[in-house]
Amino acid sequence: MTIKVGDRLPSASFEVIGEGGEGAVSTDTLCPGKKVVLFGVPGAFTPTCSAEHVPSFKANAAALRAKGVDAVGCVSVNDAFVMKAWADERQTGEDVMMLADGNGSFSEATGTALDCSTWGMGQRCTRYAMVVDDGVVTHIAVEDDPGVMTVTSAEAILDAL
Repeated sequence: MTIKVGDRLPSASFEVIGEGGEGAVSTDTLCPGKKVVLFGVPGAFTPTCSAEHVPSFKANAAALRAKGVDAVGCVSVNDAFVMKAWADERQTGEDVMMLADGNGSFSEATGTALDCSTWGMGQRCTRYAMVVDDGVVTHIAVEDDPGVMTVTSAEAILDAL
């Protein structure tokens, strides 16, 4: 079952690579007392994800902060090294945390896992965007077709805030 408004975000850990090297970011430390936007993408470096989804959140980072968002994270079932390379290529900087859900455990726990075996990509997550306020989901949008971005753009999230 897909996570829904009113649900508490499950406890999960994402791998990240920052200036200090490899590490982990936990939902248990990321979310308490904060408003966080998490958006999921089927894969790093994939067309819609690279050309539209990540850039929409990068371009709207200041507008999201102005509406009270403390952090924005991009979740993908990729390893931390791929996510770091993608962050560098997309120049996300401090605007978008690139959160590696390498084993897909967060995606499974939230019901956002997607079988992309048909396209040779294995298990991934679907395209979604959610607002989490103090650990509780206050808004979630999931695309019917993970290859397009309509209800999950930063602009759509700004409208929902």
